[in-house]
Amino acid sequence: MGLHTTVRYCAVLLTTLVLASCGFHLRSDKILPSNTNYLHIESTTRNAPLLRALKVRMDVYQIDGGTEAKPVYEDTTITIRLQPEKLDRRLLSVFATGQVAEYELIYSVRYTVTFPDGKQVSNFFEVLREYQDDPDQVLAKSRELNLVLDEMRLDAADRIIRLLSSQSPRN
Repeated sequence: MGLHTTVRYCAVLLTTLVLASCGFHLRSDKILPSNTNYLHIESTTRNAPLLRALKVRMDVYQIDGGTEAKPVYEDTTITIRLQPEKLDRRLLSVFATGQVAEYELIYSVRYTVTFPDGKQVSNFFEVLREYQDDPDQVLAKSRELNLVLDEMRLDAADRIIRLLSSQSPRN
């Protein structure tokens, strides 16, 4: 073996040892906990934007579920109850004229997860984004704000789905 091959082999071996010793392991492709196969979503508002975002992400992650009546197999169903979403904004900067130049958007999400064994977990988190305002382009900025809000809701839906597996009771 040449010097170049030996160095490459040692680098791969060292990387493998470091990753194995720190507890790193690949995540499985299963999003829901192993004892479940259906995700039921309840919301105070029938067509809430976060509810729509969750349905979109469930399709992406290939998760069975929806908002219809609970399925017959409740013993393998996770239920998510969404609370009303909340959007706040915090002033970050102003123009020399005193008009607002930049906001921080704060999208607050509150929900409760009920697992098949009856355990409930309540959760709260915020998704933050900076938003630059331009009073001279109100229509364009209004559309941009809607796009940013949609992106924040999709991020929130992703986070809810990713947290399901880590919050589930261990079997």
